[in-house]
Amino acid sequence: MNFKIASNLTELRAKSPLVQNITNFVVMNYTANALLAIGASPVMAHAAEEVEDMVSIAGALVVNIGTLSPQWVEGMKKAMLAARKLNKPIVLDPVGAGATPYRNSVLSELLTSAPPTLIRGNGSEILALAGANVQTKGVDSTTNSTDSLQAAKLLSEQFGCVVSVSGATDVIVSGDKVAYVQNGVSLMTRVTGMGCSASAIAGAFCAIQPDVFQAAVSAAVTMGVCGEKAFEKAQSPGSFQIAFLDALAEITAEELELLAVVK
Repeated sequence: MNFKIASNLTELRAKSPLVQNITNFVVMNYTANALLAIGASPVMAHAAEEVEDMVSIAGALVVNIGTLSPQWVEGMKKAMLAARKLNKPIVLDPVGAGATPYRNSVLSELLTSAPPTLIRGNGSEILALAGANVQTKGVDSTTNSTDSLQAAKLLSEQFGCVVSVSGATDVIVSGDKVAYVQNGVSLMTRVTGMGCSASAIAGAFCAIQPDVFQAAVSAAVTMGVCGEKAFEKAQSPGSFQIAFLDALAEITAEELELLAVVK
């Protein structure tokens, strides 16, 4: 299958889409820098009083539930409903799904009120969203991405969306279609914000590529290949963060497609 990885990156950089993020305190700065590095334009806007107006000018909405509060949840619901009405792509990152009853109830409310275009999470989060009884370790996965394939298929069918499961092998599901992205390095799991940045970058690709399956694959490949490029220069978490941002900025469309390992 032709995933148009090179042309998607070229178009993203040419259009520099505005990506609205309702994300968590831990990753705001890094996520914004990752979007800027790849060529998109980030905005962090979570206040319920303005989210609908911001959605109207954004190319995509990314909702990340990492640090929840009732006021932020209100903003998430308003933003997602507005995005659905305007047919804007929505990426939902269900950080820590399954960890607490409150987190689970918020996710249930968000999913039923305005189903997302793309759900992107780790294996444990996807299993928890699908109703499996899984043990979580805070926001970290205790499950391999490939073990979550059936759960991803169930969510894709239930909500009519694409599901991207991160892991040593990223698994992207859209109905009966499945892609496996085998790029990346294990050091990425030791750096806060990598998964959140993956969701934001997926939002950027969704803003320019109406085929959400293709957009999700392009985002996963971008994260994985840039992780590999960063690891060539830095093998410790602190320096790796900077090297990764540099890799996002420096990767060419042709190089990205050449180094992609997708099955």
